[in-house]
Amino acid sequence: MDRWSILSMGKNDRVERRERADAARNRQAILRAAEELLRRHPPEQVSVERVATAAGVGKGTVFHRFGSRTGLMLELMSERARELEQAVTDGPPPLGPGAEPVERLVAFLAEVAALGARNGNLMAAHEHAMVTRKAAAEQPREANPIYVFWHRHVSALIAEGRPDVDAGQIAHMLLGTLHMEPIASQLRAGEHERLAAGFAELVRGLFRGGVG
Repeated sequence: MDRWSILSMGKNDRVERRERADAARNRQAILRAAEELLRRHPPEQVSVERVATAAGVGKGTVFHRFGSRTGLMLELMSERARELEQAVTDGPPPLGPGAEPVERLVAFLAEVAALGARNGNLMAAHEHAMVTRKAAAEQPREANPIYVFWHRHVSALIAEGRPDVDAGQIAHMLLGTLHMEPIASQLRAGEHERLAAGFAELVRGLFRGGVG
């Protein structure tokens, strides 16, 4: 291989690295812009055009990276949910491993409530995206990876503490309250302590009712 070919390869590598870095910066800028807009405006007012302007990128860049407004909202919600998943998997107790199942479940549901309050409009936009996406008929809310993880975690904790009950069904019932409008409106208003306290009462009552 001659000298000019080697120089050309080196230049191409630098260009590719710069493009990857630019793409990563654009992704974070778009997510930050969408999150900030959702803090200040109702979800229906947060359009791709508005996000692109706030992020300082072209509308085509948003579509190229996320596919659609729905894809953007799903990715933003997934980003927030991954932080909770990491805490559940590897974090300290009671949210992470090492505590009794009742304490872990109380801590997890309290954190879910806090997540909803911090990102009330985002959760509303995420829910709307899940309902209105083209594949909704084939992939219901329960198939969403975020919900799958939350349901699996809640079910496992219930089954550990109350092996005599239908843990999967109760997990659906607990998580389903997040989509009830009275609860959702509280979360959009940033109110999560009351929901967390209610979850705690339900969970402790459930575990006190164990057999033997």
